[in-house]
Amino acid sequence: MTTPITTLTPVVTNRRAHTRAPVVDTTERLTSGNPEADYILGGGFPANSINIIMGHPGSGKTIFAEQLIFENATDDRPILYFTTLSEPLAKVVRYLQGFQFFDEDKLGTQVVFEDVGGELAKSGPDALIPLLKQAITTLSPKVIVIDSFKAVHDLAQSVADRRRMVYEMTALLTAYGTTAFLLGEYTEEDILLYPEFAVADGIVEMSRRRLGNRDERYFRVYKLRGSRYLEGAHAFRITSAGLDIYPRLVSPRLPEGYEPASERISTGVTGLDAMLDGGVWRGTTTLLAGPSGAGKTTIGLQFALEGARQGEPSLYMNFQENPSQLMRTIRNLGADPDLAQAQGLDLVYASPVELQIDSIIVDMFRRIQQGRIRRLVIDALGDLASAATDPQRLHDYLYALVQHFAVSGITSILNFETIGNTVAGNGMQNAMSYLSDNVLLLAVDGDERTRRTVRVLKTRGSAHDRRVREVEISSAGLAVLE
Repeated sequence: MTTPITTLTPVVTNRRAHTRAPVVDTTERLTSGNPEADYILGGGFPANSINIIMGHPGSGKTIFAEQLIFENATDDRPILYFTTLSEPLAKVVRYLQGFQFFDEDKLGTQVVFEDVGGELAKSGPDALIPLLKQAITTLSPKVIVIDSFKAVHDLAQSVADRRRMVYEMTALLTAYGTTAFLLGEYTEEDILLYPEFAVADGIVEMSRRRLGNRDERYFRVYKLRGSRYLEGAHAFRITSAGLDIYPRLVSPRLPEGYEPASERISTGVTGLDAMLDGGVWRGTTTLLAGPSGAGKTTIGLQFALEGARQGEPSLYMNFQENPSQLMRTIRNLGADPDLAQAQGLDLVYASPVELQIDSIIVDMFRRIQQGRIRRLVIDALGDLASAATDPQRLHDYLYALVQHFAVSGITSILNFETIGNTVAGNGMQNAMSYLSDNVLLLAVDGDERTRRTVRVLKTRGSAHDRRVREVEISSAGLAVLE
């Protein structure tokens, strides 16, 4: 299981202590069986509520409901799972057995599956209420799942019949203190048309989109009464453990009395600290832009290695070079990879072929929490751009990411590969330029001899060197020449 990304505890420097009484949610909750989904839901589903889980076929509705029922199955009151006219019961149970959360010992006692499709096909939707009443009075289930409720809905002959059925069902479920989940192949337009959405306490959508050669799935809460849920689309994957959800990154709340750190730290690059008026401020973000071969990866590694030498845990997120190439580069810089990792350097490689920005962000924040990271390098932003579904989503992620770094006192370098020796003319580069505290431009030119240069385009709160400086890459790394 992953850790919710916005539970990151800020490591704030120079902050005055303030206390405020926390807001306590006294609503009794039913866990979804997934920590990330519970986080998005504000703690889980309210007990004794009626909830709709909607989505197209194959979006993950049934798996989500099955994970929920097995997590909540206990000896006190059983859980009832009605299958209607969507999939036969035998097929549902057969596929269920392939998931890690399935527990055969709970089947038939704590979790009861019942196929009511035959009775509904014979007697129509009017058969649902007597079936529910009999099950409630006989088993007294604490949770009832109806999969698919829309199939029952579609059997009704008129709008009046649908409304009457939904009203009677709501009254029955409410009177007996049962938490209900109605699954269905609904669309967003159906929310305004069908009566079950009016009485529902919670509405959760699970959607699937095609992106290139892969599908991306999203979890969204449309409505949850009495809850402060996390809005927006949250990516997820279906695995053998169930749903692996990546809560959307949002901007952190600025702590009361927060003040930026007044400490400079070294980049680990000879001559570069002097150009930056003594190094970079702690908690700032530096955009390092330049064409291929300009030295971006070398500077990023020197920055991370310097942090490890100074006792500052450093995270290097790499989408460019595979682990063996990166280890060779570190050795070429005269450093021992094993020693650097023992000192606190965390090297992470992810192939750019299967990148998904949500999973990358979650993994990054999990590592930040576990390792108390103080320095971070992302190499490179272009690969994150290819992992995002749209430019606005990428911009929102990067904005929130930079804000989290600032509040948490994490000093970061974000590498971006340019086409040519300029940052002008690219929307993402321009956006990152104003989000970053420092912008450094690397350039490569020369006809007979390759000449590399660095230029500080921007630093906040610093009297930086305005000249273009030549740099040299050797076995000791990159250095700014006098």
